[in-house]
Amino acid sequence: MFLDPVLRRVEPLLLRVDRLAGGRNAHEKIVESDRDHHRTVRAFRWVFWLLAVELLIGIAAVIVAVVIAAQAGSIGAVPFAVWMRALIVLAMTVTLFYFAWRAALGWRWAYQRLRLFAQIFPVITLVMAAIPGLYPAWMVTEQIVFSLIMIGVADFLTSDHMRQAYRKPDAAADPAS
Repeated sequence: MFLDPVLRRVEPLLLRVDRLAGGRNAHEKIVESDRDHHRTVRAFRWVFWLLAVELLIGIAAVIVAVVIAAQAGSIGAVPFAVWMRALIVLAMTVTLFYFAWRAALGWRWAYQRLRLFAQIFPVITLVMAAIPGLYPAWMVTEQIVFSLIMIGVADFLTSDHMRQAYRKPDAAADPAS
């Protein structure tokens, strides 16, 4: 892989980020056989594709907002809630990519965060979409599609195989405890 030398140099910084994001369990990795299992690899392949679609939807939402504002001749033509939603979705999707990448490398904390957010974000998004008048119809549609895709991500992450692969290590078998 052409990024290996770069990633090796950046890994100490990433481990610091992991420590912040993962907390006291940031050091826990799953066993290589579970990480490299074909079902784990396939699940993450789907997760990355679904997150890529989420990213495209987020970029499209920003573009639509910019076009509407440009046609109206004022940034104020697009409600503040629309701008915030569009930018938050982009930031959140980038964060989810980071979690997915680290989880695919075997970091248990990243899997836990990714699974948690994939289960919570669709609920929040659908509740926000249900508030009358908060968003224009095109953004409500975007939120519903976003939620359905995120439910797909959660479905892959909560499969029996994935929950078994990323299970909490036994205290007796864990030399660090």
